[in-house]
Amino acid sequence: MSKVPTHPLTPAQTWWLLATGLAAYAPLVPQVPLWLAAVAGAAFIWRAALAWWRQPLPTRWVLIFVSLAGTAGVLMEYRTLFGQRAGVALLLIFLALKQLEARAPRDGLAVVLLAYFLTLTQFFENQSILVAFTMIGTLLIATAALASLTDAQARATSLLRLAGLLLVQAMPFMLVLFVLFPRISGPLWGLPSDAHSGLTGLSDNMSPGAINNLIQSDAIAFRAKFDGPVPPKQELYWRGPVLARLEGRNWQAGIQSMDQRLFYQPRSEGTVYAYAVTLEPHNKPWLFALEFPTALPADTGNVNVMGTSDFQLRAKKPVRERIRYELHSQPTVRYPPENRLVLAEALALPATDNPRTLALGASWLAAGDSDRQRLQRAIEFMRAQRFIYTLQPPLMSLHVADEFLFDYKRGFCEHFAASFVVLMRAAGVPARVVTGYQGGERNPVDDTWVIRQTDAHAWAEVWLDGQGWLRVDPTAVSAPARIEQNLAAAVPAGEPLPWLAGSGLDWLREARFRWWAVSNAWNQWVLGYNPERQRDFLKRLGMAAPDWRSMTATLALLSGIMLLVLAGWMLYRRPRLDPVERQWRKLSRRLARRGLARHSWEGPQEYARRVAAALPETAADMQAIAALYASLRYDAPSPLTIDDLRRRVAAFKP
Repeated sequence: MSKVPTHPLTPAQTWWLLATGLAAYAPLVPQVPLWLAAVAGAAFIWRAALAWWRQPLPTRWVLIFVSLAGTAGVLMEYRTLFGQRAGVALLLIFLALKQLEARAPRDGLAVVLLAYFLTLTQFFENQSILVAFTMIGTLLIATAALASLTDAQARATSLLRLAGLLLVQAMPFMLVLFVLFPRISGPLWGLPSDAHSGLTGLSDNMSPGAINNLIQSDAIAFRAKFDGPVPPKQELYWRGPVLARLEGRNWQAGIQSMDQRLFYQPRSEGTVYAYAVTLEPHNKPWLFALEFPTALPADTGNVNVMGTSDFQLRAKKPVRERIRYELHSQPTVRYPPENRLVLAEALALPATDNPRTLALGASWLAAGDSDRQRLQRAIEFMRAQRFIYTLQPPLMSLHVADEFLFDYKRGFCEHFAASFVVLMRAAGVPARVVTGYQGGERNPVDDTWVIRQTDAHAWAEVWLDGQGWLRVDPTAVSAPARIEQNLAAAVPAGEPLPWLAGSGLDWLREARFRWWAVSNAWNQWVLGYNPERQRDFLKRLGMAAPDWRSMTATLALLSGIMLLVLAGWMLYRRPRLDPVERQWRKLSRRLARRGLARHSWEGPQEYARRVAAALPETAADMQAIAALYASLRYDAPSPLTIDDLRRRVAAFKP
């Protein structure tokens, strides 16, 4: 590309720069404060109005004032001018204001470079394939604007075609860099303290309405792909936080210890399910697994996974990036003897709350039945009462279990699980609440199970001597459609549902499945290309021991080969000079070294006269060469005369 000119911007160049700025600005609007998006948008509108009515740009003092005001606003908003979010906000202000002082192509170059960088920052917040496609569109517009700065007369279609060609030519280099550039664990940029504040997921405490609020989101929690047999859908319990301590209406995590081992022993008999989980970031420490993993996951990138005594998988730090891990699970395990403090906590109840539930459980305990018999009586009670599963439960007071079991008899899974655990504790059977996800939706396109926030669930566990902790799902007893089918089948007709959960259109489901498959492939092969997967891939390509030295050497070698191929292709495509013109340019270069460079507007005779005046001793030879050149350019050339020109140029000594 030629040197950027210094003449004023043409109207076409101005509109290209505006399009570039808007393409970089629009995707960032949801990521910046409303006032900042409005200020930047107003600057773009101001510049468009000036271009439309051909008015002069604002003075430098106006721009300085607006720049200082914008910088002060960013400083007050973020309490700093550095860091990811403050930096993006500041650059967005600069991009908008740079439009208002862009007078020459040199200023336009700064606008394009700012747009390139801001386009990259979209990946700071979201790395989905949709964002990647948006970025390609922005890059196409920005590259076309860059090309317009050197060719103001080019048509829009020609500029877009050139920009597309440049991006296509860059793709081989991009792919080689992606495959071979040494990977590091975690992002290259630091993250602000609130970078993950908007992430949704299960919490380590539960109060009425907590899970109900969560399932209003259709966001994907994780994906699972089985290698071999798949459990029935009603057995897909993805274990998460375990809540054993009750304080008022709030359930919290109980006594637990963590270790780099499992706190139970898998049985030798029974089906073992092999699967891989791709977990979305949720800013909490737990990893979800089918009950029960036979071993801790080994390959989780830079996430250190521990096992807990209540059979959770937990990371040492919150999960703030998408991770993939492989597991084997077995439904039945051997439990070690339980800690007495844990069992005591699993029996604890506030003495003044839920008096009717406590009285019912105490009556079963007084009857002298065994723990299993009392458990069976509780299950029969839940089945006989015909409880209604609903997303719109009534507002309940402190006595949640009493009001759910005896008054309203309507609730969500958290009401079923929490009330059942209170009833079991009142009957003298240790019990606790387990939260996680139940079920999921199989995508037939790529045979992946997609588990969304709408699949969030809560169930109960009870301790029976000699058997250990047993899962009891009171929701499955009272509303089996929730477990055997889905959320939409369980709630009463007419209740509002999350959009994807309530949609029954076949074409929409098919489109959704295909989009999920594409997104999953993007996550696995692009975003999931971590150091471990890079080493495995390069080993399969024949690199015995890939390290940063061998990868860098291979990267340099392949880049050099591609550059040579590209250079050869460009030389091959370059228009070839005819022999006459080649000799004339050879002579001009020789004279240029003597300070007599030929001007672009200068014809052969004018050039010859100027050279003759400067170098009188060459006048005759120069005039003869110029006359011969002019004759060959405008008359039918012959090999003899071209050879004559070649000899004269070779013999010419300025």
